[in-house]
Amino acid sequence: MASLARRERFELPEPVRKFFEGDWDVPAFPVEEYRDGSTMVVRAELPDIDPDTGLDVTVSDGVLQIKGERRQETEHKDRHGYRSEFRYGSFSREIPLPTGSDQDGVSATYNDGVLEVRIPVPEPGASSTKIPISRG
Repeated sequence: MASLARRERFELPEPVRKFFEGDWDVPAFPVEEYRDGSTMVVRAELPDIDPDTGLDVTVSDGVLQIKGERRQETEHKDRHGYRSEFRYGSFSREIPLPTGSDQDGVSATYNDGVLEVRIPVPEPGASSTKIPISRG
């Protein structure tokens, strides 16, 4: 009687494993945060997005939220037939803002696939007030 070959256990290649298991530690899109004087700057790489219809930037309760949807359509027509492909997906990211951020002064620009959001923040120590002590 022929013995059955035992299948060896193997690991899936990393991209395949991430596809099936999901990689929840990786953010939806890369973001860079830094201070420029009294302004917090958040830059996000979002290529191939129409900022008028596919992007939503909001600030609420000290959190900056960037949401959007990416849609791509391709068509190929030739004498052998027609082929159309659609790719789409939504994304979202929340970034906590420093205490005392000016939510009303937030501005955003989109240029060459990069979203830049500028948030006025108080200078360190600028919000402290000396309290006089009365004798009594």
